[in-house]
Amino acid sequence: MYFDLAAIDRRSIYKLMTATIVPRPIAWVVTRDSAGGLNAAPFSFFGLMSGDPPVIAIGVGSRQGKPKDTGVNLRDGGEFVVNLVSRELMAQMNVTAIDFGPEVDELEMAGLRTAPSIKVAPPRIAAAPVAFECVTQHVLPIDDNRWLVVGRPVAMHVRDGAVLDAERHYIDTPGLDLVGRMQGGGWYALQDHLVEMRPLTEAAWREQAGAAGAEESR
Repeated sequence: MYFDLAAIDRRSIYKLMTATIVPRPIAWVVTRDSAGGLNAAPFSFFGLMSGDPPVIAIGVGSRQGKPKDTGVNLRDGGEFVVNLVSRELMAQMNVTAIDFGPEVDELEMAGLRTAPSIKVAPPRIAAAPVAFECVTQHVLPIDDNRWLVVGRPVAMHVRDGAVLDAERHYIDTPGLDLVGRMQGGGWYALQDHLVEMRPLTEAAWREQAGAAGAEESR
């Protein structure tokens, strides 16, 4: 089935893309507004853009035609924390996704404690298995009240029990039990079934292809 994205409405494009670009990691973003108030909200338009140098990007949309609090804070400020969501925190993450007013502290509503960051002003979510302290590099407008936020992680916190070897920087990724966003309607992906497929060298691939061809010719 062919879909011409230039010929259909935005809502339909959103449905098609979020139903197929899955699973998406969740950036549980904590920011601080100009008055010092905290805001926390999850975003699944998020990803690692570069490892050297470290760069992440977050797509921040609008809410009923108005900019979201996180977008305003990132546009006006320069620091934020991206927390990652584990299975045990899904329900509390969902609370912070409610469209509360800017005067409401989502962290308090969700019963979440914070811990001080080391290099940035906003705190991290204490129970999050992973948190990145970030500095905003670019806020790129992509539409009315919609921005692409490019950030540089400057520090990282990982739950102690998930660090296999601190000197070699080995992390027990399955042990983090992180969740990803799937299609609309509240669907999420859990790490209950993982498949390993090791990268191939050209020589190994040619050897496998030759063996398979020889087997088929018999």
